[in-house]
Amino acid sequence: MLRHSRAPRRRNRGLSLIELLVSLVIGLVIMIAVVSAYIGASGATRVAEAQARMNEDAQAALTILSQQLRMAGNNPKQPNYEAANQRNPVYAGGSYIVRGCDGRFTDVATASDITALTCAAGGGMAPDSIGLSYEADRYNTVPTAGGIPTDCLGQALTVVSAVRNIWDTTAMASVPSVVTFTVAENRFYVGTSTSVVAPSLYCKGNGGATGQSLVENVEDLQFFYGTAPATATPSTLAVAGYLNASADANGIASIQTAPSLVALPDDPSRWAQAVSVRLCVLVRSEKTVASDLDSARYVKCDGTVDTNPPDLRLRRAYSTTVVLRNRIPS
Repeated sequence: MLRHSRAPRRRNRGLSLIELLVSLVIGLVIMIAVVSAYIGASGATRVAEAQARMNEDAQAALTILSQQLRMAGNNPKQPNYEAANQRNPVYAGGSYIVRGCDGRFTDVATASDITALTCAAGGGMAPDSIGLSYEADRYNTVPTAGGIPTDCLGQALTVVSAVRNIWDTTAMASVPSVVTFTVAENRFYVGTSTSVVAPSLYCKGNGGATGQSLVENVEDLQFFYGTAPATATPSTLAVAGYLNASADANGIASIQTAPSLVALPDDPSRWAQAVSVRLCVLVRSEKTVASDLDSARYVKCDGTVDTNPPDLRLRRAYSTTVVLRNRIPS
């Protein structure tokens, strides 16, 4: 009788408790590493996006302000006017081409013109304000469909008329004629945007009754005015130093108190010595992206470090210097 040998059956054996725990720990470590890498990458992405948006906002704010400052005082000679009065009477009354406040204008929306603006008392720590004017035309503004020049908000300006002696090619003589022109008076300051409830760069133009937000997340605005000595001549014109607008702060004299300007007869005469403007905008991120308050520290417009920021938003100061071209003798 044949006997068949049978191989012994292998006993089914599962994982031991120790092996299972080790596997779980390894899986957990891998999962933690993956999640940490994801969180770190997403955090870095949020910071990069916030910084890119801040750079864009700052560039927009500085571009707008720089362009407006370069046009301040624009009042070109007209080639067909008689030599004695070759310009339109934009500044016939000795008005300002630029005027600022350390702090906000108290009557930014109601003042009839730059001359009537007043500064808030004790506004040295608040964002600065500035007003400027220039002769506007269809080439240095964005005109309406009807060809009317506009203010900083695209609002049509009032057309002003005056009488000037213009050369008549038929009579071959200068004859009195009615001429028309427009004047832009724009006031820039920091206000609170109602659409996203954020501090913003505002402009109030003389083409409308209210100001509007131009660039959001602009938290501070500072101006320093480069002045030339009252005795400067076209050949010796140079910036002697930078002054505050209306209040002495941080050891910096103001246009009203500087020894070289205080002897001048009136305020427009002192402001007429400003030949350049150093401007700084402090821009913040739209959302909180910093990991802690130490990471949220930033350098302010005055060069000092804010070691106790109000929240976890990123902040950065951007600055530039603009020459008031129409104050430079041609």
